[in-house]
Amino acid sequence: MVGLAPFFILRKLAGHIFWGIDWGAELDKQSKSSGRKSGTSLPLAYIGKRLVMMVVTLFGVVTLTFFLMHAVPGGPFVSERMLAPEIEAALNAKYGLSDPIWVQYLTYLKGVMVFDFGPSFKYPGVSVNQMIAEGLPVTARVGLLAVISVVALGVPFGIIAALNRNRWPDNLVMMIATFGVAIPSYVIATLSIYIFALRLGWVPTFGLDDWRGYILPVIALSGFWISFVARLSRSSLLETFEQDYMTTARAKGLRPGQILFKHGLRNSLIPVVTVLGPVVANLLTGSFVIEQIFALPGIGRHFVLSIINRDYTAIMGITIFYAAFLMIVIFIVDLVYLWLDPRIKYDESNS
Repeated sequence: MVGLAPFFILRKLAGHIFWGIDWGAELDKQSKSSGRKSGTSLPLAYIGKRLVMMVVTLFGVVTLTFFLMHAVPGGPFVSERMLAPEIEAALNAKYGLSDPIWVQYLTYLKGVMVFDFGPSFKYPGVSVNQMIAEGLPVTARVGLLAVISVVALGVPFGIIAALNRNRWPDNLVMMIATFGVAIPSYVIATLSIYIFALRLGWVPTFGLDDWRGYILPVIALSGFWISFVARLSRSSLLETFEQDYMTTARAKGLRPGQILFKHGLRNSLIPVVTVLGPVVANLLTGSFVIEQIFALPGIGRHFVLSIINRDYTAIMGITIFYAAFLMIVIFIVDLVYLWLDPRIKYDESNS
């Protein structure tokens, strides 16, 4: 188990590889450097460049995951119950693990190119694609509810705090948000199970047999991000209120609601959208800790079990799936930038 510890961070690593590129800053630089009028159309050159970058990044994730997997001592058929050498050799030959590593790499790469992540080493007759297809609906439902909660609660709480700066609503929201950021999700999950499931009996402790089963996992998943988005929305909106165009709008005698929604909120949401990109990807692809605590048969739980079972193809397949999903979400976020801030330009000559 110790040798497989690095794979708990593979999902995060896949996200940082692509998210480390500040595409929003690149778009701002292009809009400032171009003398042409900003537009809202997306040139094919920009889309092509982004697609090429996504393919190159995904290739790096596949390569890194594959060779990191093979650097771990032992093999997928090494366990506490020792197999006879003849049986282990037969299994290695069956799955191509006795081939040279470059042959295995090329074979796996060909499979990834046609969206085939190979068979599971621990579940005969089950492919990694089937494991992902089985776990994705569960993870997506819980994650989508968590995303809705983050947007529906985090942004309004931030707005309320900003509009009541240094008054009791602001202090209350910031106090709750500070607790939410400071307390880990697994602590929230454990406390919520003890209070609402064991003590009060309002919700089940595990499983998704009815709609009540979604409540505690969604709270545990979204608690940190609701608090984080609320704090970010507040600080961004307060910074927007200090801009000259906001002062001009107030001097013109515009109504407070018109100033907030037409001039303030749209500009202040850009940092929030930047954060929501990886947040959406993380929530929709699951949290293996939360899924383990609530016994949810999602992707995160499959990922943990594949690490425990040394199911190499499952580890690699789920990591690659997560990386691809994250890059798609980030690309969509960049398109949302254009709607939020028309000054951002996708310049064909600079893309």
